[in-house]
Amino acid sequence: MSKLTLQVIDKDGKIIAQSSGEDFTDLVVMHTYEEGDQILLSSSEKNIHLNWQVDDAIGAAFVYVTDDVSYIIPFGEKRISYSPKVFSGDRHYLYVETARPDEVSAYRNLALNPADQHRDVPCYPHASANVETRGEAVFAAKNAIDGVRANLSHGEWPYASWGINRQDDAAMTVDFGRRIKTDKIVLYTRADFPHDNWWREVSVDFSDGSSETFSLEKSSRAHILTFAAREITSLTFCRLIKADDPSPFPALSQIEVYGKVVIAK
Repeated sequence: MSKLTLQVIDKDGKIIAQSSGEDFTDLVVMHTYEEGDQILLSSSEKNIHLNWQVDDAIGAAFVYVTDDVSYIIPFGEKRISYSPKVFSGDRHYLYVETARPDEVSAYRNLALNPADQHRDVPCYPHASANVETRGEAVFAAKNAIDGVRANLSHGEWPYASWGINRQDDAAMTVDFGRRIKTDKIVLYTRADFPHDNWWREVSVDFSDGSSETFSLEKSSRAHILTFAAREITSLTFCRLIKADDPSPFPALSQIEVYGKVVIAK
């Protein structure tokens, strides 16, 4: 069993609320969040799969945690890529639990993490990129793994996306933090036409050294990309070839990576 602890602290490190439990703990926070507040997650066991809910308006994320994690409550410009309901009010429900073996072994979207942050933390999956349009939160790489597929507009939630700032060598990496076996990727490219362009060809470089190239169509629907199964720890979405269209703005609303966690024997 793992001892799990949740704490909410303010900018000075003062504990606002906390709870602990074996394999599960939840926390009701009667507090209006202020800038500088953080949620702290710790586990007596490292390298563990957890279901973690940082806010009841976000829902639980199936994550792999390699060390203690701090989650910084977003404010200002960083807040607009989230639902207006997230972190609002003076009553919040958080929880964390150890994932069951059947949850760990399930075939699922292993890129999904609505609790990802715009910084490196020991919590996976995690999305990062070599460019994000104007450095704005609504165009950050993490938006492409938050589970929100809305792609008919752009900007504030629910239309946040990964924006490439017109950069031809733009690339986004999803790090899973451990070995997974995958055979399918589903893309939702942004389709705010005629504002948006689209990619007619994209490539995926896998951490095992292999790569795949796929042709896409102009569409708001899911692009389903299948390939021979391979074991990886990360992948990079790259070599993005724009269509011959006047718009310079292709973007990615969501990437889903389907597979299973490789269980060490």
